[in-house]
Amino acid sequence: MKRRLFQIGSLVLSNSYFASVIHSNIYQGWFKGVCIPFMNCYGCPLAVVSCPIGTLQHFVIIKAVPFLLIGFLGIVGLVVGRMTCGWLCPFGFVQEMLHKIKTPKLYPSRIFNYTKYLSLIGLTILVAFLVAEPWFCKLCPVGTLEAGIPIILWNPSGDIFTQGGSIISRVGLLFYAKLFILLSFVLAAIFIHQPFCRYACPLGAILSVFNKVSFYKMKIYGERCGFFHEYDKICPMNVNVHQTPNDKDCTRCLDCTKCRSVVFEPFWKR
Repeated sequence: MKRRLFQIGSLVLSNSYFASVIHSNIYQGWFKGVCIPFMNCYGCPLAVVSCPIGTLQHFVIIKAVPFLLIGFLGIVGLVVGRMTCGWLCPFGFVQEMLHKIKTPKLYPSRIFNYTKYLSLIGLTILVAFLVAEPWFCKLCPVGTLEAGIPIILWNPSGDIFTQGGSIISRVGLLFYAKLFILLSFVLAAIFIHQPFCRYACPLGAILSVFNKVSFYKMKIYGERCGFFHEYDKICPMNVNVHQTPNDKDCTRCLDCTKCRSVVFEPFWKR
């Protein structure tokens, strides 16, 4: 329950520009320049902060080094690793809720989890660098859910969103491709726990490299308890916590700490 409150609070706080509904605009205040350590679309009418991946693509396109972003994500990663994925990300929360729908569940091989690094290096960095277009952001299902669909339904005209005309009149093939990608992840999330986080999230790929070196770590004390009857069914990310407690795919949701042998604490604590 505590983690759910953090996820809902994160969603509300990062999307709290409710005046957008009245004034038909997007928040452009100074706080919009602040990045957050989880996925949240800059283009969402309610957003008051910036997405780190959108910011990264912007700097790749202008061929500059995002020193502040690198430092910020580095600090977050060095302190808690990938914990923001498990406790703050709204899209992660949506996927978790979808997975609660009663259906047979699938547990694909973890070898496919490496595709998120292709998403980071290929689509997020190389493609943006070569074509000077933020193609990950253009196709991102988080952006489609938080910005694309709400703006289409709202259909503002003659303002910052359209610079003349209406949004619906400008919907094209790209939007339908975005919808297809979003629906694919929505359907997949019913059967596979957090498929976007596993296979496509570039931010998860960045933060995952810090799990083994972060100040706060998963630690194992003593023998496993009955809670771990089936490792890959208990851990949402199919991590064998007792063998690799700080696995790169662990989002540090801390569900495994229900077992008395698993704790999350500073690396220096014994």
